[in-house]
Amino acid sequence: MQRVKENDSVTVVYNGAIENGDIFESSADTGPLEFTLGTESVMPLFEQAVLGMAVNETKSIKIPPPEAYGEHRAELVQSIDRTIFKGKELHPGMTLGLDMEKEGKTVKVPATVTAVGDDTVTVDFNHPLAGQTLVYTITLKAIQPTQ
Repeated sequence: MQRVKENDSVTVVYNGAIENGDIFESSADTGPLEFTLGTESVMPLFEQAVLGMAVNETKSIKIPPPEAYGEHRAELVQSIDRTIFKGKELHPGMTLGLDMEKEGKTVKVPATVTAVGDDTVTVDFNHPLAGQTLVYTITLKAIQPTQ
């Protein structure tokens, strides 16, 4: 029986959930995931889980926050003067692309609105899954061996 080795290309189907079972991503919505081991195109623990699997084998893994999207950092939650949004309709849960200065360049950074007040808007620059343990159920569908 053929098993996944380093540098093989693979096709998997998967569900990604947080520990309470809420699914945040599924290949049922996005289509099968194809990647080559060793290219750092998926989280290292996800790749390690696929290593050694056989076609049609299913495996569940847990990825703790430090190996996923990091711990939730309180300093990344900030209150911003509401006037910079120039009358834009804002509500909690909304994701905004905000301009930030990084190494002398202006970059767009996603931020989630957590509260809207009369004078300020509270935004969270953490990844939405920061602080969460991720649970993936992975089924290997195909192996394309290294040439």
